[in-house]
Amino acid sequence: MPLLEVNSQVWSPDLLKDIGQLEAVQCRFTKTLLAMHAINYPERLKLLGLERLEDRRITADVLFVYKLLFGLSALQADNFLYCVSLHVLEANHPYKLSLPRYSTDVRKCFFSHRIVKIWNELPIHTDFNSITSCERALAGFNFTACCDF
Repeated sequence: MPLLEVNSQVWSPDLLKDIGQLEAVQCRFTKTLLAMHAINYPERLKLLGLERLEDRRITADVLFVYKLLFGLSALQADNFLYCVSLHVLEANHPYKLSLPRYSTDVRKCFFSHRIVKIWNELPIHTDFNSITSCERALAGFNFTACCDF
């Protein structure tokens, strides 16, 4: 299923119907696997050790932000993200982002806008020492609670 989650930073659906259509691709595929057709979708995911597609896409987005902030990408974080200075922080992790002000809603679906709330909601115990440790910390995190859909 990597084709369904690749480049989610460039294009990611924001309408529930589009998110559902993408998830349906994974749902149909898992149903075709041997002896899985009679099992409901959440159970199939558990048995196959998979996550919902939307959760995997959000995880990829969060890891991309990590790469931007910690210089692991050829792109500059300043071109996409607005970091909050450390003395302004009150809770959670020390790498908060802020949203720029826009006069229209045109950019609300842009990566640099939609990832801020999700990134800022990461728990304080998220390990930012390496991308591998950050990825492990994200493994059990429920992204649905901090999404706007």
